[in-house]
Amino acid sequence: MSTYLSTEEVISGQPIDTTRLTFSELIQLLEGQSAPPTLEQLESWLAVVEIASEDLQPYLGFKEGNYWRHRVCRNDSVEMLVICWRPGQKTPIHDHNGSHGMVKVQQGVMWETTFDFNEDKGLGYKTGRECQTGEVTGADVPDIHQLGNPEVSGQDLITIHVYAPPLGVLKTYKVGSSQVDLYTPNDFPA
Repeated sequence: MSTYLSTEEVISGQPIDTTRLTFSELIQLLEGQSAPPTLEQLESWLAVVEIASEDLQPYLGFKEGNYWRHRVCRNDSVEMLVICWRPGQKTPIHDHNGSHGMVKVQQGVMWETTFDFNEDKGLGYKTGRECQTGEVTGADVPDIHQLGNPEVSGQDLITIHVYAPPLGVLKTYKVGSSQVDLYTPNDFPA
């Protein structure tokens, strides 16, 4: 069996071994995508990428009150973010409005809660789980979820996110409500 997944996975005209990727190879792989990669491709890449602390230095930064999104790369097909979270910070309950995505926990503990939406009953709890350092989790279309760094963790959280196609306007929800709001995430550092 070949270790090369497809002809799209090429850097500088050479096929790359996607059974083990460096952070810079993952960036080059994503930047070379001319169509949105599948959820399965994103999962396989994030599962094997080896990310050193120095790789993330340009994308690290924390702020009080809310998590901080740092864009690594983006084109018409895919984007990658590094998100930095203090204890107690979490996303709104949201879906990705047509995009699918994968998250790798680089450092810390991430809580993920999923929800079901019914137009008559509104939003209800579905499942919750804890993701440890090194774990990869995904959100297909139309998953509704909330991610966060639990207050009780007592440590910062760093996560790597890859979305295909790139995120645009997200739909946000509230438990017990059938109201759907729109939200455009855009808090990248200058």
